Amino acid sequence: MVKKIFYIIIIALLSLSSLKSQTTSGTEFWLTFGRVTSGNMPSNLDIQIRIATNNLPASVTIYFTHLDVSETFTIPAYEVFTYDILDTNQKNAVYNTTTGITDYSIYISSSEEVSVYTCIGAGSMRDATNVLPVTALGTEYYQISYTPYSCLDAYAVIATEDNTSVSYNGETPIMLDAGEVYYRASTTDMTGSFITANNPVAFFAVNQLTAIPSSFSSVWSSLMQQLAPVKTWDNTFFVPVTIVGQEFVRIVASQNNTEITTLSGGTVQFGVPGAQTDITNLQAGEWVELEISNTGCYIEADKPIGVCSYMRTFPPPTVLRSLPAQAWVPGIKQTVFNALIASFNVWYFSSMDHRALILTPTATKGSTMVSIGGAAPVPLYGGEWIENTTADISFYSMPMTHETESYIFSNPKGMIIFGYGVSLGAYNSYYYLAGSSMRDLTAAFFANGVGCEDMKDHLFCEHEITFTTIISNIAEVDSLKWYRKKISGTPDPNYILITEDDVEVEGDFPLEWTRRFSAGNYMIKLDVYHGGDPNPDPELSCEGELCIGVWIKTIPVTSAGGTVSPAVECYKVGSKIELRSLPH
Repeated sequence: MVKKIFYIIIIALLSLSSLKSQTTSGTEFWLTFGRVTSGNMPSNLDIQIRIATNNLPASVTIYFTHLDVSETFTIPAYEVFTYDILDTNQKNAVYNTTTGITDYSIYISSSEEVSVYTCIGAGSMRDATNVLPVTALGTEYYQISYTPYSCLDAYAVIATEDNTSVSYNGETPIMLDAGEVYYRASTTDMTGSFITANNPVAFFAVNQLTAIPSSFSSVWSSLMQQLAPVKTWDNTFFVPVTIVGQEFVRIVASQNNTEITTLSGGTVQFGVPGAQTDITNLQAGEWVELEISNTGCYIEADKPIGVCSYMRTFPPPTVLRSLPAQAWVPGIKQTVFNALIASFNVWYFSSMDHRALILTPTATKGSTMVSIGGAAPVPLYGGEWIENTTADISFYSMPMTHETESYIFSNPKGMIIFGYGVSLGAYNSYYYLAGSSMRDLTAAFFANGVGCEDMKDHLFCEHEITFTTIISNIAEVDSLKWYRKKISGTPDPNYILITEDDVEVEGDFPLEWTRRFSAGNYMIKLDVYHGGDPNPDPELSCEGELCIGVWIKTIPVTSAGGTVSPAVECYKVGSKIELRSLPH
């Protein structure tokens, strides 16, 4: 007997949301380069851009602002495209060497969401960075670099809009139009310098040559890392460790009177030029340097901080020979459930060990999966989990050997991923943030631990939701108001206030409150009132789509082979459930 197929449509159709998660992937990117290595001629440099696609092919355009020329490529799904900048004119059109204004930038646009990475250097002096999408950029940054060794520390700012003013430590602003670059270089370590703009800008830290630690002054390399804006900075961090087993960390305060309240697995370094040694009273722009242990470092602060991790100069006779390399470290609230990343190909040295460094909650580390080139997801392989009991976080270094295929990592409780490479022979290494969220934590909320931008992609099978509010970098927060609007079934025409009274801010953030919801889809919005203003701040309103599931139990069907066990599953409103009758 042919089995029949039936469907049940649950309650109502799903909504279509335009909310966009802010992550390290996107469709628009800006990129520039600064002076690196002991050689200064761009013609001698290797510059490479790597672009990884997800489940859809992407049409990608790379535009050179100074030359006013572009090239367009179609990249198949689940592949990594390599663009080597070989033409000397193109190299000269993206490479800044002295303080001032240029239009030496690259604009990358894509028809679909992609992840972008780049590396630059010559010989063994190289570093790599992810390139942040326009959606992740901001208007306030702090320089985080390292002590230059008889050369230059620098940063580069790219304007994404016309009439952008950029100021360094409160100096007279520099005016830029879209695509223009302000490059500033110094013979001293500029870590802690404060850069502000009136429009979102891309910010790159570039160090021509350094040794890490600075006392190890016989082997050097260059640094390059795109840094995240202050609006994304967090209070809680976990810094993993590469297979080198020993790294250094810099922590920069964004507000006066910042205290690092918990420091587990890190030792404050003394004698570092410009660094503070007291972690209980850091002023805005002040910073400390740590050496961290091989089980990672857990950091908590009472105000938002910025964190970078550095691969050190590692002398022989050890087999692994690393050079200085820098990676931005996002806070724990910047985890993602899925991350699209790419390995770098084997460049210059054939003995490079390329790896992904994944950190995730220890309780669900076994649920971390990876799909390579669109293949079925498999557990991580080629390494081992290292557990940090203080943070309840574990991390794993997995080899990345597929040069032309995208890696898509997933974990149901969230993760952050770095990429790095270490030489097994001659000195060489690189380090970069590979995949994380870049959500604005100035005013944000989480539903049962899921960020507001990510709620639309998450099915809540529990009906009781605890909302956690994060407010940072705002003085005198007076009150909060919460609203909901049902968008499934019979939708609400307008937002409805769901807090009977304003939620008064009487303690430190985060604040929490809990409410029960029936099955369906809702828009949830938070308004923030501060500074005595009777109106909410429109820049601080945030919203997200909440999907509450419904539990369905399918009744077992008797067949010649016996009975089928009952199945109870949670479904989104609007899901189509397939029911099959079995032959008798």
